[in-house]
Amino acid sequence: MKAAVLYETGEPLIVEDGIKIPDLNPGQILVRVAYSGICRSQLMEARGHRGPDPYLPHLLGHEGSGEVIDVAQDVKKVVKGDHVVLTWIKGDGAECAGAKYRKGNTIINSGAVTTFNNFAVVSENRCVKMPEGMPMDLAPLLGCAILTGAGIVFNTIQPKPNNVLSVFGLGGIGLSAIMAAKALECDNIIAVDIEDHKLAIAGELGAAHLINNRDGGALDEIRKITKNEGVDFSIEATGLVSIAESAFQAVKNNGGLCIIAGHPAHGEAVRINPFDLIKGKRIQGSWGGDSKPDRDIPLMGKFFLEGKLPLEKLISHRFSLENINQALDDLERGSLNRALIEMKH
Repeated sequence: MKAAVLYETGEPLIVEDGIKIPDLNPGQILVRVAYSGICRSQLMEARGHRGPDPYLPHLLGHEGSGEVIDVAQDVKKVVKGDHVVLTWIKGDGAECAGAKYRKGNTIINSGAVTTFNNFAVVSENRCVKMPEGMPMDLAPLLGCAILTGAGIVFNTIQPKPNNVLSVFGLGGIGLSAIMAAKALECDNIIAVDIEDHKLAIAGELGAAHLINNRDGGALDEIRKITKNEGVDFSIEATGLVSIAESAFQAVKNNGGLCIIAGHPAHGEAVRINPFDLIKGKRIQGSWGGDSKPDRDIPLMGKFFLEGKLPLEKLISHRFSLENINQALDDLERGSLNRALIEMKH
């Protein structure tokens, strides 16, 4: 198989051909990967922002789509020929140790799912049958961006139409949250980012207020919009601690809730005023939007097919696997909404 391998954090990934695929162990599935998503989590891992990495060299990628090529004898969830969504969030089925690939005498590690490779050995519980009618190229979004961003809205905050919602950071997760809030008929959505092209897409998806925060004035704008009351719900999806602090400050007293979905760098900490907690502001993290893949992937696929989640608007760029480092660089610069890595077989 071919894969982008992380040999040293902070260094470019090396695209290797001729990697040997291991035999399947119980509970494992072999997938011919068609498309992979790419998000900030992989960027942080590749750049070494998650602290020491004891698993080098290893594969990356945690959202994708493809076709089942083979299954271990005990796997019942999918069969050969099924089209599947690959996700980092644990679902039903066996949880297996990551496969170990080989390139010459070098062992290349992996987790329970990886997608920066054109074939992948994955655990049964990281694989969900693709909703019928779902395009293969949009399906990777169901493995992370939609499960997390839309999941926060559908599963965690469950806003009412009259609630005011702010979203900080308009990558795949932030835009997915706006999409989901609009599907629940929320009209009071405030979108915050530093890139005008992302704000324009947020407007197309239903955000009523668009704030460019390049000068750091988002909180003042939100106070004007809400007449100094603050928002009911705030979602942080940038991974920047300063923005997480602003997202928390944006929520109203007596019940306002801030959800942290971004991944700050290892060792960084969010600072909040304890008196804000006394005044009734709330803050919590989100692990994949509280999603259950086997329940939520079919549901969100149905919403897409009904026109309630226009996933195609999230995709801003497509790259070949050979250009994976360009994709990571562009993501780091903030020029991508959500990108796809297209495998060529």
